[in-house]
Amino acid sequence: MTKIADIVLPQGYRPSEEEAYMEPRQRAFFHRLLAEWKKQLLEEATKTVSVMTEEKAAFADPADRATLETDRNFELRTRDRERKLISKIERTMEAIEANDYGYCEECGVEIGLRRLEARPVTDQCISCKTRAENREKVVRSYEDE
Repeated sequence: MTKIADIVLPQGYRPSEEEAYMEPRQRAFFHRLLAEWKKQLLEEATKTVSVMTEEKAAFADPADRATLETDRNFELRTRDRERKLISKIERTMEAIEANDYGYCEECGVEIGLRRLEARPVTDQCISCKTRAENREKVVRSYEDE
């Protein structure tokens, strides 16, 4: 069996509705899309670490120091969200390799190529995701009361 990473895609390939859903080329396309996204996130994380370890500025003004600390905290929260996203990307790439990608985890229907292109780590169809978000809103409004 050919590995997803070994599949050669034509220049400018984009999954089409005319192809069989989640055939090997489509899975290879999404695998590469996720791999590139992961690479970009890791590069950003490396830059952040580099910048934060180099900054050794001494500030006479406490407001300047507070601004720097606020910026650093924001950057670290962003990187933490990205760390969680990288984990989800890795799980999704494993699902692609296992030929278990592109189907809603809740109801089992095809998620759809355009939705997957927009959010390749999604694991729910639009109907199930909408229902989940509506339930979440109800729970939050109940907790707020």
